[in-house]
Amino acid sequence: MRQTRIERLTQQLQREIAQIIHQELKDPQLGFVTITKAELSKDLTHAKVSFSCLGTPEECARSQEALDRSTGFIYGLLKKRLRLRVIPRLAFRYDGSIQGAIALSAALDQLKRSSPDSSRGADAQRDAAGQ
Repeated sequence: MRQTRIERLTQQLQREIAQIIHQELKDPQLGFVTITKAELSKDLTHAKVSFSCLGTPEECARSQEALDRSTGFIYGLLKKRLRLRVIPRLAFRYDGSIQGAIALSAALDQLKRSSPDSSRGADAQRDAAGQ
């Protein structure tokens, strides 16, 4: 039962942080940030919040700095919104998995475009098998 409570709190924390960042945080250094995951410690005192950022690595670094500077502000708003005895301390971490997935998809698309002969060969094999 405790595990489901932690999962519910994690989901609620992730939603609240995302809403705060998109609606109330007005930092010009903050780029297009998406909260991808939140992890709560078992005692609910610490939270690791993963985010992704679209843009150059420099823009992502500026967004990381902006989130680090805004941690206290976000913590204060969470304290008002969540009815918990202990509000977890936040640590923001960049999540590069989305950028990796985009790069992998681009590489696969490039590979598909660069070898049109292999697709014709597959069509010829299907036609030969069907006849």
